[in-house]
Amino acid sequence: MPSPAPFVRRPFEGLPGETDWVAMREFLPAATAAVRFATKVSAADVSALPQEAVVATVLPMAWPGLHREGGGVMVATQSGATSGDASRDVAAAWLLAAAAEEGHPVVAVPTPTADSPRLQDILDVSAPLEVTVHEGFEFWVGDTELDEDSTASLQRANESVVPTRRVVAAGGGADGGAAADVSRSVFWVRFGPRTFVRWVLPDDEDAATDGLARLVAADRQRLTPESRLLGAFRASGLLVPVWEVDAETEVESLGAAVAALVNPMREAIESSVALTSDERRARNGLLSRQVTLR
Repeated sequence: MPSPAPFVRRPFEGLPGETDWVAMREFLPAATAAVRFATKVSAADVSALPQEAVVATVLPMAWPGLHREGGGVMVATQSGATSGDASRDVAAAWLLAAAAEEGHPVVAVPTPTADSPRLQDILDVSAPLEVTVHEGFEFWVGDTELDEDSTASLQRANESVVPTRRVVAAGGGADGGAAADVSRSVFWVRFGPRTFVRWVLPDDEDAATDGLARLVAADRQRLTPESRLLGAFRASGLLVPVWEVDAETEVESLGAAVAALVNPMREAIESSVALTSDERRARNGLLSRQVTLR
């Protein structure tokens, strides 16, 4: 009997766009990205299956996957965990959806085992992950004409979407390269009358927490003069600091602020100097109001 799949604290590590994978898994309401099987997988026993898929945050009825009429394959990242490794869960849903008959959803995924492939095993990693953040779930239906009941259902789903948009750092992330990776996954979010910024940091959550503590102790953590760092949550092995900004702040106005914080953030995280007493107190403060998404 195969062994249970081991728990993986950082399931998307090694994939292009790890921070975007984490955002899609943990908190983006409506987003999609195109992926395809790796060549080594295509040459194996799945060569007859559709080679491309659309990864989505959620699908109708919380389905893990769907093989649409016409051949399109969709797989959800937020359909729930069946093992201790989100990468195996999504990969299993993808394989089942690709093998399903057209027009059929995947309604359940058997719990993956240690022998089950991970996304790192089946995904073509030669291309970057290009995530599109949507205002609603129209991507569920594409050009399909809906009847009255289906239209009403889609409208109800759209009403649940929290307005979310990606913040593009001015200049593409300071000096590019590693700095651009740091600012890759920053999102403006509006909850009713309040506006927030969520920033998925690409480093291990413990190193990122130390870096954020260094900034807090030096009072360099603000995005804008009136912003307030509320804390951070841990998600799929990464750290996601959350700022509240002025309620009227629009996403376009945040690019320069994010770019200005990229290098201080990167330097604080990469520092090998032991935390000072003030920095340790700042770290304890961050941990005391931290939550973990798994």
